[in-house]
Amino acid sequence: MSRRHTQLGFDFFDAAPAASTSSSPLAVVAPAPAAVPSTPVSSVTPSVAQSVTATVSQLFTQLFSPVLTPAFVPVPPKPVADDARPSRGRTAVRARTAVLFSRLEDLGLRGVDALVLMRTRTVMVSLIGRTLRIHEGYAEAPESVMRAIVAFATARNKAERTTAREAILAFDVERGPSVRRQEPARPGDVAMIAQLMEAHRELNAKWFAGTLSVIPLRLSGKMATRLGHYDPGSRHMSPEIVMSRTHIARHGWREAMHTLLHEMVHQWQHETGQPVDHGTAFRQKARDVGIAPAAKRDVAPLERRRTGKIG
Repeated sequence: MSRRHTQLGFDFFDAAPAASTSSSPLAVVAPAPAAVPSTPVSSVTPSVAQSVTATVSQLFTQLFSPVLTPAFVPVPPKPVADDARPSRGRTAVRARTAVLFSRLEDLGLRGVDALVLMRTRTVMVSLIGRTLRIHEGYAEAPESVMRAIVAFATARNKAERTTAREAILAFDVERGPSVRRQEPARPGDVAMIAQLMEAHRELNAKWFAGTLSVIPLRLSGKMATRLGHYDPGSRHMSPEIVMSRTHIARHGWREAMHTLLHEMVHQWQHETGQPVDHGTAFRQKARDVGIAPAAKRDVAPLERRRTGKIG
């Protein structure tokens, strides 16, 4: 592992050669004044001589004062691009990684050649080949979580890995903010979203006793395979339900209500502290509200339903 050595430099301002040992930072040799006609000093009255002297002194000061006045203005350093600055955090990250690797090995970690600390929103721990990747939020986790990470990396079957995964995810870490990509609005979106919000209110009152929160609903034109999606959000963003614009236009309002109710079951899971999945709790609640208890379903386009050609 190579190390980067940073050279510290200092800027020196070159001064003109000094003609004397004066303490002034700059020594200036002024040009000789123009010759004055030789007039006997005795023939000039004192007042006239003083006036001439004052005039010459004033002109001399106006002409050469910028040169005589030391103007030492420090030149500000040029900005350095972020990628050109030495990364002061890399050493700390390497140290934390080494300490964590040693700690995991003491708890029984084997078969791992490299450990990588990462910062993502979705993947907390992953094992790719012989490289173990861990979210940096677990670097100072308690021993019980560390043992779960070791069990995840050394699991011999799916059941062991699932158990370890649940123990790892039970330890909450800061996932950092994310940005949702907002699509440009299309004609009719405002009216459609208003109808979906009203449908959400009615379904909430009918099937969930009005206990679900009022959350934003959004239309998306980029959902190629999904009909809808519930995003539980994070501490930086509020939850939302996203509906496929194509799905509503192609399959009709009735099917769209089925999809909306499906996503509301996920909202119910999240707001009641359950995992947002398609497990046993989801399937039971789906049956209770009268929708298909499955993650996927076949939806016939309106044209096929109108002609009776389904299947």
